[in-house]
Amino acid sequence: MKGNLTQFRSYPGSVQLLMANQFTINLGFYMLMPYLAQHLSGSLGLAGWLVGLVLGVRNFSQQGMFLFGGALADRFGYKPLIVAGCVLRTVGFAVLGLVDSLPALLAASAATGLAGALFNPAVRAYLAADSGERRVEAFALFNIFYQAGILLGPIVGMVLTGVDFRVTCLVSAAIFAVLSIVQIRALPARRGDDDQQESTAASVLSQWRGIFANRPFLLFSAAMIGAYVLAFQVYLALPLEVRRLAGEGEFGTSAVALLFAVSGLSTILGQTKVTAWCKARMEPGHALSLGLSAMGLAFVPLLAAMVIPVPDGGAGLWLLAALPPSLAALLLAVGQMIAYPFEMDTIVRLSGDRLVATHYGLYNTICGIGITLGNLLTGASLDAARAAGVPALPWICLCTLGLACAAALYGLQRTGRLTGHALGAEPEPATA
Repeated sequence: MKGNLTQFRSYPGSVQLLMANQFTINLGFYMLMPYLAQHLSGSLGLAGWLVGLVLGVRNFSQQGMFLFGGALADRFGYKPLIVAGCVLRTVGFAVLGLVDSLPALLAASAATGLAGALFNPAVRAYLAADSGERRVEAFALFNIFYQAGILLGPIVGMVLTGVDFRVTCLVSAAIFAVLSIVQIRALPARRGDDDQQESTAASVLSQWRGIFANRPFLLFSAAMIGAYVLAFQVYLALPLEVRRLAGEGEFGTSAVALLFAVSGLSTILGQTKVTAWCKARMEPGHALSLGLSAMGLAFVPLLAAMVIPVPDGGAGLWLLAALPPSLAALLLAVGQMIAYPFEMDTIVRLSGDRLVATHYGLYNTICGIGITLGNLLTGASLDAARAAGVPALPWICLCTLGLACAAALYGLQRTGRLTGHALGAEPEPATA
């Protein structure tokens, strides 16, 4: 941890602030979101489909608007979009805690999603620009702050929600309000290259055409969908497997808590070491392929556990419910540690250092659509496979997905498509 602190201090003040901001953003978000569904269904008494609608609107507004958020960041600069996102999330989270009508809840949920679409591409483009040649290392350190917020947020939220969910909402809104003020006062203004600042709708459309013609970038984005589908199983398939064996009581809750602790703590403790080891030994594309391979193989422990008879209870049942999923979560985290910094760096290289925020936005949209479809298929396959008597099938499919994406990334590296030189059509020059 001392080495991480030394590395953190070696970056410019803007990079340090962006990393601290991301921790705070995730702290405020994850102290509220894990408990929102229970508030909507329990305290407000909404039907299940309405709860799904409110949560779905948030996800759709974020994933669907990433491209626009990135384009706005390239057009107006990174700082205004970061500030706007924080202000919008302040309002959205406050409203979620103060209203009970469905239209207001939907509007607040959409606002919180749009906020993420505004600041996420801008933060990553800003970080990439100001970290310079140390981009890979910066994103590794950024991921530590990111995961620390995810790890601490639900713990703080659990304490606050024990008092009242509205308290959680208002505290989270206050965090984003303070964060907004800090951005306004302390974050330097930052834009992309001057030739990216376009003034007409026609030129923006021509930029987008250039991005959509960037075949290596699109192939890379498609190949990386698997990484996000697999990573999300820490929140979907793995907790469901734990609950299936350990039940819904404290027995199962402790096993799920172990799952999340393993995932977050391993990243906090190991990210920079893993990145330094990989950067010293392999090309970025090979590191990406290795990371996806590790994520695919993460589900092997669950396959192996299926040959073990399920104990009737006691410590044996808890161990069977907790250890294979926790080992899977650890391997998923290791795969992400390997891949994430090189993934973020590759997007910049494939963009040719032009319209970086827009590339991040489109990348997030593509992966977000993939996550949605992947989760629908995973959830359906878990139920269908058990009903058909082939419970191993979902784990086999997830393993196959990871290894197939790893092979695709290896192929892109071998053919030179991840070097940043094999770009598609460049955006047209600005028009008057």
